[in-house]
Amino acid sequence: MGVELLDLSVPIATGMPVYPGDPEVEAVPALSAAESGVNVLRLHMGSQSGTHVDAPFHIDDSLPRLDELPLTRFTGPAVVMDARGLPPRTPIGPELLPGGLGPGVVLLIATGWSAHWGGGDYLAHPYPAVETAEAIVAAGVRTVAIDALSVDRTPPPGSGDFSLAAHRVLCGAGAVIGENLTGLGRVLDAQNAGCAIDVSLFPIALAGADGAPVRAVARVDDRAVLV
Repeated sequence: MGVELLDLSVPIATGMPVYPGDPEVEAVPALSAAESGVNVLRLHMGSQSGTHVDAPFHIDDSLPRLDELPLTRFTGPAVVMDARGLPPRTPIGPELLPGGLGPGVVLLIATGWSAHWGGGDYLAHPYPAVETAEAIVAAGVRTVAIDALSVDRTPPPGSGDFSLAAHRVLCGAGAVIGENLTGLGRVLDAQNAGCAIDVSLFPIALAGADGAPVRAVARVDDRAVLV
């Protein structure tokens, strides 16, 4: 196989799932080649739409904004945590954390919940427990991404059961959080095969932002098998 690039992003499209209360997404033609000579889309969306990253500023005005973070925070060698097969709304315990964590590593949390994208069950995803977030930070990891709507539980509509516990631990340590990734099963397979994996989560350069959409990509190299 050699080197393969895996797209871990969901497409931006009108009516796509968003976190409850976030702006709805609309991507519609603004100009057409037939009438104006060019095709241009008009986009209406929130900074947390689709596959995106959270800057620490997302949860606290005193923490760094997106454009205050080094680009190194959005890329690096990846380690995948296999948290698949858990029941809905289950906290993910630290016992599932993989080895190989440390400064500069991107931790990908594979819950398998991207299979529910577009359905009502997508909100009922597992999420890292507070002690798991604390263990991630203690290991020196400052970039964490998950194939679910949030690293915290998403409340059922109308329940008010809202929490930012994992966000506060991770963001409080200056970490970047990626959410709504997809296709992490393929990355986990590559890890199990011993391939070298690097991930990029580079955001749109929004000035002073709380976060931004990303094109999440994994670079898998089976020529550099890890031992």
